[in-house]
Amino acid sequence: QVQLVASGGGSVQAGGSLRLSCAAEGSTYRAYCMGWFRQAPGIERVPVAAIVTDGDSTYYADSVKGRFTISHDNSTNTLSLQMNSLKPEDTAMYYCAADCTVSRDYYSDYIWPPPNYHWGQGTQVTVSS
Repeated sequence: QVQLVASGGGSVQAGGSLRLSCAAEGSTYRAYCMGWFRQAPGIERVPVAAIVTDGDSTYYADSVKGRFTISHDNSTNTLSLQMNSLKPEDTAMYYCAADCTVSRDYYSDYIWPPPNYHWGQGTQVTVSS
C-alpha cells in the first residue's frame, strides 16, 4: 500500500473555505481511485469524496455535495479537496487514501477505502460557528 500524507487543514469560521492536499511520500504510484475520508472524535471514519484518476469521474458523500470539489493533478500525482461553505459538522480529521472503490446508484455515491488500509497522516479541520 502507498502511504499518503494529507495537509492544508486549519481552523475557520462557518461559511469559510479550506483546500486540502494529499501526496504520496517516496512513491510515484498512481492509483486508479483516490479519495478523502474524515473522522470526528468518537465516530467511525466515513468517506467524503473520491475521484477516478483515469477520466476524472468524481463521487461525493451526500453531506458535502455542492460544497466540496475533489481534483487530481496527473502531472504531480497530487490529490486536492476544495472545501467551501464549511459547516461545524465538517469538523474532523481528514485522511486521503489510494485504491479506493466507488459506485453510484440513482440516490447516492458510494466510496470504500481498501480493506485493512494503513492510514497515513491526516490533517485537522475545525469549523467554528
